[in-house]
Amino acid sequence: MTIKEIIKKFPSEKNLKTQTRPYFNHSIEFKKNFNAEERAEMLEKAGLNVFFFPSVGITGCDFLSDSGTTTMTNEQWAALHQGDESYGSNRGYFILMQKIREIFGEQFFNEPSIEKPNAFIFHQGRAAENALFRTIGQLSKNQTIPSNGHFDTTQANIEANQIKAINLFSSELKDPNSTSQFKGNMNTEKLKKLIQESKEKIPLIYLTITNNTGGGQPVSLKNIKEVSEIAHKNNIPFFLDACRFAENSWFIKNYEEGQKNKSIKEIIKETFSYADGFTISFKKDGLANMGGGLFIKNTGLFMKKYPQIPDELMNYQILTEGHPTYGGLSGRDIMTLCVGLETITKEEYLDHRIKQVQDFGKSLQEKEIPILTPVGGHAIYLDVNKFFQGTKMKPEDFGGIGLTAVLLATYGHRACELGNFAFGSYNPKTKEEKFPEVNFVRFAVPRLRYEKKDLDSVAESLKELYEKRHLIPPIEVIYGKELSLRHFKARFKFKK
Repeated sequence: MTIKEIIKKFPSEKNLKTQTRPYFNHSIEFKKNFNAEERAEMLEKAGLNVFFFPSVGITGCDFLSDSGTTTMTNEQWAALHQGDESYGSNRGYFILMQKIREIFGEQFFNEPSIEKPNAFIFHQGRAAENALFRTIGQLSKNQTIPSNGHFDTTQANIEANQIKAINLFSSELKDPNSTSQFKGNMNTEKLKKLIQESKEKIPLIYLTITNNTGGGQPVSLKNIKEVSEIAHKNNIPFFLDACRFAENSWFIKNYEEGQKNKSIKEIIKETFSYADGFTISFKKDGLANMGGGLFIKNTGLFMKKYPQIPDELMNYQILTEGHPTYGGLSGRDIMTLCVGLETITKEEYLDHRIKQVQDFGKSLQEKEIPILTPVGGHAIYLDVNKFFQGTKMKPEDFGGIGLTAVLLATYGHRACELGNFAFGSYNPKTKEEKFPEVNFVRFAVPRLRYEKKDLDSVAESLKELYEKRHLIPPIEVIYGKELSLRHFKARFKFKK
């Protein structure tokens, strides 16, 4: 009997409840020792704003963002040494061009010296967004850009260029009884109605994959195609905010009917075939510490409708970022990005990445912590309203801010409020708060960084806070209540 015959008598390794990680630790860094009292003192100096809390004081997990906080692979570290720091047309630029063509489609990156420019590199995604919305904002006044869920800085970039940002969340997102795996979808009925009412005011339709503001929920391929068809039927360009394109493709492959036999790369190609362009932060599904981009399909509707924009974009890029062939990135950054884009499409990586987040969510559910379900790909979204049910906490008390402050000081874990304060607004004339449709605290899980023991500790910490949630006081805003992007800048204190 051969060894191959013998192993067939035993369960496959894939059937085991506990799977090994698809990677080895390459290096480690020991944390500094700070106790709860020391962290509390640091947080008071920061005005209870977790963004200003020194990261050295985080003795637990840092969930403030999954942007640029990834652990890089050994191939990426090796690629750093291959960085070409030439000012114009560095070696990495041409490698990146081939990688973008291979993953997203050849039409998204023209030969720079031969054809009209359509690929614009920036130091990060929000700079790419600002370039796009700045040029669009100059076309006409009173424009509107609809989305399935604009993120905070995306919306701020749109509004800074005198354009109205509208969120068209799916009906399933706010339905507690919905088991849909694609709660990040755009509400196409609302989109059709908006187009009927103000078609001429819509320069493009913008779809975020995955939907970060909408709880990190994925978008189905069916919805992507439908939104694209609606847009093109009405002669409106269709763009993707593609920060987590690979993770979104994993959900399509694993949960959407008719997609399981396709590879991740095939799903990505089809997804982007429906788009006229996309913006992206490579600090997410690029596994890079820095980088972003704006890519326009050379035969797409946007290029045909606005032929003057590419040159305007390049002028802006040169003025603000640098030569178009490095766009604010070092040659080292570009090389690590090229490797990261290949890694992100590997199914074994995505399986581990997303299942780690799902397991974290399952652990919280078992402890009866109220979170948005099904769990998305990059983060856990704690439902603040449900968390404080049965207490005296009111919407204007900003319980999510209080929760993140107590969690950080007491247990050393940093999370981010993305709800009533971050997405809300204050009118100093009427002295009224306008609250958003969603009220979350987000636990964004960095890629390849934490292990199960780390996340189990967070779940246990949240269980302790949940059982004593009535002890978390309301918040008073002492600075920045009326500011835009106020959660980045404000200062708080607990009410007595």
